[in-house]
Amino acid sequence: MDVLKSTDLVQVLQKRLFPLERAELLLDGLEGDQPQAKRAAVLVAIFEQDGSPHLVFIRRARALRAHSGEIAFPGGKVDPLDLSLEMTALRESQEEIGLAPHLVQVLGVLEPVFTVVSNYLITPVVAYLPQGLGALQLQRSEVAELLLIPLRTLMEPHIAHTEQWTRDGKARTVYFYTYGPDQIWGATGRILAQLLHLLII
Repeated sequence: MDVLKSTDLVQVLQKRLFPLERAELLLDGLEGDQPQAKRAAVLVAIFEQDGSPHLVFIRRARALRAHSGEIAFPGGKVDPLDLSLEMTALRESQEEIGLAPHLVQVLGVLEPVFTVVSNYLITPVVAYLPQGLGALQLQRSEVAELLLIPLRTLMEPHIAHTEQWTRDGKARTVYFYTYGPDQIWGATGRILAQLLHLLII
């Protein structure tokens, strides 16, 4: 299979991602270690442009208190009215970039990621947009820019490196991906590393 063809990519991810019904169980396993962590979900959205799969990222607004100016996936914290982590990811993506939920075909989830500094447990919901992005509208108070990055570019080994950072006596691997003048790193880097690993094993 050629994961740079959207049809093959969707098939591979459907086989290798955790199913949606496992999302809460995966989260429960981590919450035992981080009982005070807040829940969040992001949407890892894949769509075809110019004949190849792309990923949807945002640049967070400079005015935000946390992670301002950083590249991230659309998403945010779980609302008390959200019935599932999938709903959180879809609701937040619609609020932040105007992505209509009916355009989204959810494929599964990746393992949750814990953010040490902001104390969030983030569930990455992976999806395919068979009809494309549709008409988007950015919420400028939170999103400064939309970045549509080819999967082919993100899979190039020369743009990636890791560093070992220590916080509170614990060593952690930090993933970095260089995209032009920008660095994709932090929780977004870890999520991206998970996704790319599934595509190359």
